[in-house]
Amino acid sequence: MQLSLSIPALLFPAISLTMLAYNARYLAIAALIRQLHKQYLDDATPPVKKQIEQLQKRLGIIKNMQATAIISFLLAVITMFLIYVEQSIWANVIFGASLIALIMSLLLSLIEVQLSTKALGIQLKNMEN
Repeated sequence: MQLSLSIPALLFPAISLTMLAYNARYLAIAALIRQLHKQYLDDATPPVKKQIEQLQKRLGIIKNMQATAIISFLLAVITMFLIYVEQSIWANVIFGASLIALIMSLLLSLIEVQLSTKALGIQLKNMEN
């Protein structure tokens, strides 16, 4: 397959939107952590502790989601440069690595969504009691 400048450029809006969504998730979790911190200082119940543990896991996953998305973006830019300097073999290799990084980022996002759902389950159980 012959790679043109437009192919890796197609990833730019997708990766940018993905990074915006990841940043929104990060900000929402940061606000929740601040809220839970106050609640934890007042009343350190087991459900609050479980939520804090889940948030720690989610925060680590979001950090890795953002990192792999940034790597994917960077590799797409490098691909465009390699196409520009007519290094098509390396451009194909780096573009493949960019796609793999994007796939990893999306898989991490899926895992984070699953943990988010689990955390909401903890909150719902706490409300039932």
